[in-house]
Amino acid sequence: MLHDRTSSLGGTYVDPTSATARIQFRRALTLAAMTFVLPGSAQLVQGNKRVGRIAIRIWLALLALAAVFVLISLMDRQFLFGLATNASLLTLGRWLLVALALGWIALIVDAWRLGRPRELARPHLAISTVLHGALVAGTAAVLFFASHTMSVMNGFTDTVFASNTVSKPHDGRYNVLLMGTDSGNDRVGMRPDSINVASIDADTGKAVIIGLPRNLENVPFPKGSVMRQQFPNGFDCDGCYLNAVNTWANDHADLFTTKEPGIDATMGAVEQITGLKLNYYALVNMKGFSKLIDAVGGVRIHVRERTAIGGIGSPIRGYIEAGDQKLSGDKALWYARSRVENDDWSRMGRQKCVMNAMVRQLNPQKVIMNMQDIATSSSAMLHTSIPRQDLNVFMDLALKTKSQPIASVSLVPPVIYTGNPDYDKVRRLVSDAVGSSKRNPELQKAALVTAKLPTIEAQAEAKKKDPRKANRSANLDESC
Repeated sequence: MLHDRTSSLGGTYVDPTSATARIQFRRALTLAAMTFVLPGSAQLVQGNKRVGRIAIRIWLALLALAAVFVLISLMDRQFLFGLATNASLLTLGRWLLVALALGWIALIVDAWRLGRPRELARPHLAISTVLHGALVAGTAAVLFFASHTMSVMNGFTDTVFASNTVSKPHDGRYNVLLMGTDSGNDRVGMRPDSINVASIDADTGKAVIIGLPRNLENVPFPKGSVMRQQFPNGFDCDGCYLNAVNTWANDHADLFTTKEPGIDATMGAVEQITGLKLNYYALVNMKGFSKLIDAVGGVRIHVRERTAIGGIGSPIRGYIEAGDQKLSGDKALWYARSRVENDDWSRMGRQKCVMNAMVRQLNPQKVIMNMQDIATSSSAMLHTSIPRQDLNVFMDLALKTKSQPIASVSLVPPVIYTGNPDYDKVRRLVSDAVGSSKRNPELQKAALVTAKLPTIEAQAEAKKKDPRKANRSANLDESC
């Protein structure tokens, strides 16, 4: 009879509205749902019971392991981050996810077979096949993506966080030197355009960004250092500013015994300037930073002043207008580095606002979904002494920092004159900034270089728009 014949698709011409057809269709859908919710349950009911029992045991063990991870994250988030960045565990997890994907796909295909597709009505066969195909594609996509993410994370951490030297907090704080540079094959030497210290409370994550002008003069060096021997009265040669320490030391590398004389000399100078003992450094290539911003879809910033694009060795090719903007990597980079129609103090304030925006807007979901692009851009962007062993610490601190205001202090005129700095005063300002609730009255002042305006109202309005407010702020969210 017509309804007994098998179609070219494998299904029969049976009436899909008949009771038998509906029962068979429900069974096929039920087996698919069972396999999706509890892999192996379809086999336990309809197929190979031994395979079903093994699959269910594996699935329940994985659920128990996930529950343990959740419990650990609630009790000790830092320990969980340590597991998530462990090279051996990432490699093992990558291949376990591949095996899980292949096994789960095989169970879904077998569940389709157990649904007796040749006995289904043609419309029901089509629906069942599409459903099982979607489950296969979805399962493969999620698990293979997770496996790939683990592989990328492993490679990225091996490349960027290659140091093996772990540094403990000093006086309860992690102090990290952040340097931004545009060095490239077409440039001789490397003079950091941006020099900051991020001082982070090791318990609470509360952070202070200390901005150091690149043109600080007579920079002091630690006793017993090579630089102190060469410059006992400070870095007082012609054109010898803070940002030239790195170049001078690298040009005279034969005097040093360290692998990175320029960075080590700069760290020694910054420690003497600020009175802070540094734990690590991070050297950020600005072009890589631009790619990182593009990798996460741009950054939202309240632009406080019209800022030129270009103009540093090339014509101005546009402007970033004032107001709320979502900036691409290129525009964010120019907002952070442009000084054509303003000054270095304005630029330092804008740099802090860009850093603050990135801290606020980066979240774990965005990082995971863009891991490949982030890893590629970060590998080109970042050179750091932070070791892989301390990644869990800084991941935990990053989440703590994100939840509270970031303060800032910059060593800029009129409080600090870069041509003749009072380094004792500098260290007092820094100490007050990273200390407890005690604040130096000088730090409370709006120590900004602003033009004299004819009225109080005009002056207040100018301060609202002045990005230099970010150079001295107890809360960068408000100043930016």
